[in-house]
Amino acid sequence: MDRPSFANNQDLTGGRLAGQRVAIIGLGLMGGSLALALRGKVAALLGVDPEPTVRSLALRQGIVDHVAENPAELLPESSLVILAAPVRSIISLISGLPALHPGRAIIIDLGSTKVEITRAMAALPERLSPVGGHPMCGKETNSLVNASADLYVGAPFVFSALSNSTPDALYLANELAAAIGAKPLWVDPVDHDRWVAATSHLPYLLSNALAACTPLESASLIGPGFRSTARLARSSPRMMLDILITNRENIIASLENYRAQLAILENALATGGYSNLLEFLEQGAFQFSALTATREKERVE
Repeated sequence: MDRPSFANNQDLTGGRLAGQRVAIIGLGLMGGSLALALRGKVAALLGVDPEPTVRSLALRQGIVDHVAENPAELLPESSLVILAAPVRSIISLISGLPALHPGRAIIIDLGSTKVEITRAMAALPERLSPVGGHPMCGKETNSLVNASADLYVGAPFVFSALSNSTPDALYLANELAAAIGAKPLWVDPVDHDRWVAATSHLPYLLSNALAACTPLESASLIGPGFRSTARLARSSPRMMLDILITNRENIIASLENYRAQLAILENALATGGYSNLLEFLEQGAFQFSALTATREKERVE
């Protein structure tokens, strides 16, 4: 999806983000890093998290100005609400937003899948203007203690415009990305979920499968290749389960495609088709180079 145009909205000027009272629901790695990146750039930072230790840490380190366990305590004070919880929790939060926030606000989520979240967002009342979001960054260790202000720097920040997204909301999404050093990338929710099934969700499952089939007695021979390939297996299983459930069909299609590639490799090894094996490996190297070159070109532009 092309970046939305704001040419006809003469009232939208720079600095809009600076006046926002931002409520971040979920102060884990993503929500906490966003709060750190926004410090000093917004009117107020309000945090919501169910864990007492997380709330205590957020206040003690000055990550947010105010913190609460219950969203109802702080949401009415906010003008921008960031949903930084696991995917199915985000969907549940969206359904409760009209009761939790009595006024006008812009809603942006950080969920890793977009179709089900944006479907829920489409049902919000007019006074709550949503934009789907997914920053393409993170770590395999998800907690506030691992949060960092530079997590988003240089990363694509995917946004999805909805039929009920106001021009103000679209403008603010772009400004939010710029403020934290990310690059806004406007993508249709259906395309997003299909693409991340291949680039994010399938690699997670492959990391798990690789770790599961590696014998413990081989641990002394683990090197950087194994670590870089299998490290995603350390990601939060509960968080990833939400992602897998809400993007199930696309992930199944990616698994089927991968299984077909493995069958080619297995057949080449079993039959001694080494010329075919070499051709397969060369094609894989070429495809990886093409993908990374395209990604780097987009990052520079």
